[in-house]
Amino acid sequence: VQLQASGGGPVQAGGSLRLSCAASGRSVNSYALGWFRQAPGKEREFVAASSWKGELVYQDSVKGRFTISRDYANKTLYLQMNSLKPDDTAVYYCAMGNGLGMIVAGRVRHWGQGTLVTVSS
Repeated sequence: VQLQASGGGPVQAGGSLRLSCAASGRSVNSYALGWFRQAPGKEREFVAASSWKGELVYQDSVKGRFTISRDYANKTLYLQMNSLKPDDTAVYYCAMGNGLGMIVAGRVRHWGQGTLVTVSS
């Protein structure tokens, strides 16, 4: 399994970005997929995840601003980020896990490489 994240970049506060994570592997659609982020000097934290059947969960700080979705045909995970804040600045990672609860708990089977999001005030 490989997870390839893209879509990061610089953005002003209040702006939007959409991150993508292209997944390879035959059984990708049978797993939960999610996004984590790591800000400078901080630990990696859970952001959002989707179960294999489309159940969604979000970190409280991004609820109402971020939307996670997945394209099963193209095995791609997305994170639409709106109303971005400087506190959202981080390297964003996509991840695969056995289930929604496992991903939320940080018990990840596979990590993708990160994509940097920088939000300026």
